[in-house]
Amino acid sequence: MLNVNENACYIPKNLMCPPAACTDTSIALVWDEPEKAEEVAGYQVFINGHRYHTLALREENKREPIDTTHTDFTLINLASDLEYTLEVCSVLVSGEISKFCEPIRVKALAKKKQFDITDFGAVGDGVTNNTRDIQRAIDGATEGGIVYVPAGTFVTGAIFLKSDITLYLEEGAVLLGSDNLEDYPIMEYRFEGREQRCYASLINTKDMLNGQRLKNITIAGPGTIDANGVKLYRQELDRKEAVRGRAVCLRNVDNVYMHEVTVRQSPAWCIHPIYCNGISINNIRVYTKCDENGNKYGIHNGDGIDPDSCSDVYIFNSMIASQDDCIAIKSGRDEEGRRVGIPTKNVRITNCRFRSGFGVAIGSEMSGGVMDVLVKDCDFEDVYSIGTVKAPRGRGNVIDNITYEKIRFVNNSLEHKDCRWFRGAIYVDQFYSHAEFDPSLSEEVNEGTAKIKNITFKDIVMSTIAGNAIYLAGLPESNLENICFDNVHAAGKYGMKAYNVDGLKMTNVKVASMEDKDYEFENVRY
Repeated sequence: MLNVNENACYIPKNLMCPPAACTDTSIALVWDEPEKAEEVAGYQVFINGHRYHTLALREENKREPIDTTHTDFTLINLASDLEYTLEVCSVLVSGEISKFCEPIRVKALAKKKQFDITDFGAVGDGVTNNTRDIQRAIDGATEGGIVYVPAGTFVTGAIFLKSDITLYLEEGAVLLGSDNLEDYPIMEYRFEGREQRCYASLINTKDMLNGQRLKNITIAGPGTIDANGVKLYRQELDRKEAVRGRAVCLRNVDNVYMHEVTVRQSPAWCIHPIYCNGISINNIRVYTKCDENGNKYGIHNGDGIDPDSCSDVYIFNSMIASQDDCIAIKSGRDEEGRRVGIPTKNVRITNCRFRSGFGVAIGSEMSGGVMDVLVKDCDFEDVYSIGTVKAPRGRGNVIDNITYEKIRFVNNSLEHKDCRWFRGAIYVDQFYSHAEFDPSLSEEVNEGTAKIKNITFKDIVMSTIAGNAIYLAGLPESNLENICFDNVHAAGKYGMKAYNVDGLKMTNVKVASMEDKDYEFENVRY
């Protein structure tokens, strides 16, 4: 019999159901590690006082000692419209079990009416254009209703979601973007930090039509949203009438949940929430560089997920194979971004896998401010960078309190090399986009002078054959402040370069260069 360990330093902390992450049959949980996380092997999840097991474990009559090794868990196959008491405890490496964390109570949603798009005339033959019929299903759905997409390939142009609905794609269901550009009306909304004329995305929100704020929108799987970007990309560029659309663009929404779906082949950025509060993205897959079989799309600006002037964002247990930034956290550009003044804050990215692209970026469009971002317990493979924090002259405002922790990173790809856009595996860069610059040449401090401070890299093992292992470049008139490396082992083609840093703290840090000196510092204070 395993002993109960009452020591509070082993108890998981801050158990919660993240925003909107609850359906009529599932509840997602996230929590923080205990103080002595290094002694924890995993976690057990309890529901109404009993250990939770998946159906597979029940059927096989197994009792695994650990439900998850990560700090998130999704309970499925629940009864609807019932309240559940949920608790988590730690399983120590020694085999002992900690005391439960503080319990929470979460109610599964009531089962709502389903609106099958085929009942509105949609045909899943991969040929028929179903834009009007799918929109009729959305418009006809009652509050809390489920717009149901059955198995089949349903071609559609831009569709517009409203408040209090779920768009559910069944196994084998595909929403395929029409290749007719006329199916995507030109509208005005933010892209690359500015409000501008854009082609509508495949999936949009109705605020773009009436200017009203929306609430409670869920997009769930296990089907696929395929924006047909290869065909749209070239048409949109050739017409030069507007900026390319996205696969999913949700604007002005409180409480957004994306669960299980696969989203791929966007003409530009893939998933773009703008001015949204309370976003949970759980167990999705994003492909913007290649399809699942490795066939390249040939699209650029293929970011995966770009929260833009959003707050309370939880991205967990997901996979992103991106052509550009896997996740890019943004808040507007230059004077316009400062005038709008809506920051992105409280972002938690955990237990995610990144398989191509450029890691988790902050900026460079960050003029509304970015603060309180955690990237933890993530795996990067053949991705050019772990984290990029970038705020060149002209942006203004502040990037503050950013943490990358418990990261595994290996890059064996030479597809990209060190340049003005990508400086290395870890880089904090205020000369981003400048091919040539003098790190000692100051300019006047004004409203466009950004500040980057309180950036932490902790418990990271990384190796790259391309670019710098670590690159830090602050402005001489606005030095980087309080940059901390704790237990970081980094190897790169080049070593570590640091310019204009106040308060560089390095504890148990090892840097190795394959082709150059390990360290190069200029105007760095500890």
